[in-house]
Amino acid sequence: MKIYKKVIFALFLMISMRTFAQVEQDGPYIWRSGNQIINRYILDNVLHVDSLKEDALIAVRFAKNVDWNFSFKLHKKIVVPPASYSGVNKMFVLSDIEGEFEAFRALMIGNGVMDEKYNWTFGKGQLVICGDLFDRGKEVMPYLWLLYKLEEDAAKKGGFVHVVLGNHDIMNMAGDLRYHSPKYAASAKLMNLEYGKLIDADTEIGKWLRSKNAIEKIGDRIFMHAGISPKINASDFSLQAINDKCRSYYGIATKKLPEEGRLLMGTSGPFWYRGYFGKDRTSPATVDSTLAKFACKQIVVGHTITKENIAGYYNGKVIGVDVNEHSGDRKAVLFINNKTFVVDDKGKQQLLEIKDAPAAIE
Repeated sequence: MKIYKKVIFALFLMISMRTFAQVEQDGPYIWRSGNQIINRYILDNVLHVDSLKEDALIAVRFAKNVDWNFSFKLHKKIVVPPASYSGVNKMFVLSDIEGEFEAFRALMIGNGVMDEKYNWTFGKGQLVICGDLFDRGKEVMPYLWLLYKLEEDAAKKGGFVHVVLGNHDIMNMAGDLRYHSPKYAASAKLMNLEYGKLIDADTEIGKWLRSKNAIEKIGDRIFMHAGISPKINASDFSLQAINDKCRSYYGIATKKLPEEGRLLMGTSGPFWYRGYFGKDRTSPATVDSTLAKFACKQIVVGHTITKENIAGYYNGKVIGVDVNEHSGDRKAVLFINNKTFVVDDKGKQQLLEIKDAPAAIE
């Protein structure tokens, strides 16, 4: 019996060691405490805890790709962004990066949105992220902090960064971690914290996430993660109301949501709806109803990967921008004046194709 217990204990230690060994780097995770910044990060499987001054540069470190390292300062204030914006001549749009930092970095550099030192080089252009920042990929925090940094950099140069949340983002805030890379459980264990505490509302990144919208209108286009269902079309929710109501439900588990919350945060809401794709896709009348409801001409969504993406559907009224970044399919949309291009991570451009047939969901 003693030998049996020793074997079980040894196996437990081996599994634990393997779990810890997965964490080459993670973080930083930031808490404000008065005029001090508490910074926790992991590098080469070692937890570091720093106390920094308010205006300190905070480093994002990579264990193997040290030339990817960058620094940022905390925003003076985190504010809720508007729901609607004037049109612009140049927009770079992508979605569902899910922690694939290398893919995002390559797309941004390859298309002149930033340089290799993470400086904004897109001028008065705008970057739009249509959700799914979290899960599957192993560099979620560097991706989040780069978006956070670029928000301020872009604004100083007349540009703008829009970050709209997706279903994986609201899942993480509500404690649903089923699609996590094992790395994040290991990180939380090293920090002796539950993972949810690392992105809770009292953390800097948690506050930032909870400020974000579910849907935004830029010029005559609306951008969201998934889409607008007939149920939302039939509601009296304005663009602003959808955002305000969704924000009030961030961090609440599905089973604890009221009826209105289940509508907005569930399969009929802007984070989960898949009605634009597949053989049972919604009718053109539904799309037209959405366009009329929000006084726009085009809907841009991520969330659903199809064999055709990135492409236009419903005679170009819907654009699907989700591709499988995890498998190396690196694409984004570039709007320049009245032209729409699909671009890759080398900056190669081709005009967006319009697909009339229903798109097969992968």
